[in-house]
Amino acid sequence: MYSLIVRNARLNDQIVDIAVSDEKIAAIAPAIPEQGQKEIDAAGRMVSPPFIESHIHLDATLTAGEPKWNESGTLFEGIQTWALRKQSVTHADVVNRATTLLKWQAAQGVLHVRTHVDVTDPKLTGLKALLEVKEAVKDWVNVQIVAFPQDGMLSYPQGAELVEEALKLGADVVGAIPHYELTRDYGVESVRLAFRLAEKYDKPIDIHCDETDDPNSRFLEVMVAEAIRTGMSREVTASHTAAFGSYDNAYAMKLMGFIRRADINFVANPLINITLQGRADTYPKRRGITRVKELWQNGLNVSLGYDDVMDPWYSLGTGAMIQPAHMAVHVSQMTGRSEVMACYDMVTSNAARTLGIAERYGVAVGKPADFVLVDAPDKWEAIRRLAVTTHVIRGGRVIAETRPPESRLLGERITFTK
Repeated sequence: MYSLIVRNARLNDQIVDIAVSDEKIAAIAPAIPEQGQKEIDAAGRMVSPPFIESHIHLDATLTAGEPKWNESGTLFEGIQTWALRKQSVTHADVVNRATTLLKWQAAQGVLHVRTHVDVTDPKLTGLKALLEVKEAVKDWVNVQIVAFPQDGMLSYPQGAELVEEALKLGADVVGAIPHYELTRDYGVESVRLAFRLAEKYDKPIDIHCDETDDPNSRFLEVMVAEAIRTGMSREVTASHTAAFGSYDNAYAMKLMGFIRRADINFVANPLINITLQGRADTYPKRRGITRVKELWQNGLNVSLGYDDVMDPWYSLGTGAMIQPAHMAVHVSQMTGRSEVMACYDMVTSNAARTLGIAERYGVAVGKPADFVLVDAPDKWEAIRRLAVTTHVIRGGRVIAETRPPESRLLGERITFTK
């Protein structure tokens, strides 16, 4: 007997049953005659691999308004506000806030999370707390930790040493922030140092790169050059790259050719990029997001992150990954049918490539029984409706259920479909 059977689920435009045994997907067929110990009627809802958060800061989450609000809405006031808040950060404080946000996300179908943690702290309080959280939540969500030097690897005292210490303690990924270093030379060296640390400790790289409107911020070319030099590609991720949207087209076209050669990953954060960038513009005002559509058109792997949920940089948010996908459709002008569905892939299958988990990810026989039911028939409708995730299955066990909202007008049920 199967431990779980999900019946009448929509997978690739077909209605199927999905059977689970030994925490893996054991069978997918139009109809499975056997019974399951537990059965769910999907009622035609789409079955999807779980959502993936490619870029968030769990150490800072749920601190909006502490000790003050970011009234300018800028990146730099956010950094200054966080510098004040992190003076009162404790181990328990980080554990409680991070765990709360992970519960929010898991309830909405997010089962893989890559979080950046500020390691420009001699005590490494946030890192140690998140290492504890990672272990505590491993049965229901996978967490990757990026050693992120918020105040600069070379501009903060012993910043490089703190990044290396974080890797020794168990951080999974090497981070950097070259555009926030004191000089361009420092920024270039921080990228090169990140690659050296990645090679030394056999870790992937995820760098906050060119998160600025400044068209002269050109650290992406340094990342690309280092990826080509070292032969690293899928292990390298450039996060934000907002300045790419401000480069003149001649330079951008040349750079795109080098990027194709390097074949690195990109993470855009449309909710926060559209919020923080363009603040110094009057009109026309830049959207502040990297060239998501063009990267996708050039065959590059692009995924999306929330980046911030209720913190000094972004005081809104719930952690549901359908929201950044929905925003990406608009700010990247990806409204064609294939483009909208590509934005869904950016919070699922593309993100799995970014996190290096693609081999064990997906809805297929033999894969881990980690999947979700979304209250929509397909990816297009999921994004259009900002659809609710009704069931979250982890290891063949239902860990979360949500009832979709129901609307009635004068007694008539309204479904918001044609």
